[in-house]
Amino acid sequence: MAPVQTVLIVDDEPIVREVVVSYLRRDGYRTLEAGDGEEACALAESERPDLVVLDLMLPGLDGLSVCRRLRSFSQVPVIMLTARGEEADRIVGLEVGADDYVTKPFSPRELAARVRTVLRRTGPAQTEQRFRFANVTIDALTREVTKGGREVRLAAKEFDLLCFLASHPRRVFSRDQLMHSVWGYDAPVDTGTVTVHVRRLRAKLEDEPSQPAHLQTLWGVGYRLVP
Repeated sequence: MAPVQTVLIVDDEPIVREVVVSYLRRDGYRTLEAGDGEEACALAESERPDLVVLDLMLPGLDGLSVCRRLRSFSQVPVIMLTARGEEADRIVGLEVGADDYVTKPFSPRELAARVRTVLRRTGPAQTEQRFRFANVTIDALTREVTKGGREVRLAAKEFDLLCFLASHPRRVFSRDQLMHSVWGYDAPVDTGTVTVHVRRLRAKLEDEPSQPAHLQTLWGVGYRLVP
């Protein structure tokens, strides 16, 4: 499977964020939310999303300023939300680095389609089909994993979990986040299955499973993969 992609939605209207998040999660994306420009920049730098949906009219740091700041440290695709008829703002937005724009009021279905289109054009699913750490290679297209050149047999969800963590190196995910992103569960569920799958992956891939060098636990926080 292709790595699960993350979309950051930046809008000061909670209802807008709620509707957009609902549609994007339905399409299988992981979502992050920010209500102002400063929070958006901080999240973009720490979480490294695959795409940003960015409202032009934000309190404090506006959308154009956010886009300029994003471009100082990232080439993440940006879809800008603009008021109807503000052609000058749209042009400036594209000039400062936005990849696309949608005018308000907008159809959430149309926005979700734009997200899919931009990510197909620029997202990591098109450029990062293979991941490596130490002597382990993960091929997302063929769903094959090798260690030291020898094939490692993984169950379907073991592979999905490994591929997800490998596509977000060093990023820490809680068990709830992993249940949402890998298993597709939103409601509170027993997250013990994540622990079991991590333990199985360590047994198959780590040189010292009891002292893992790559599939690490941050106690009280979650799991991460360190290349």
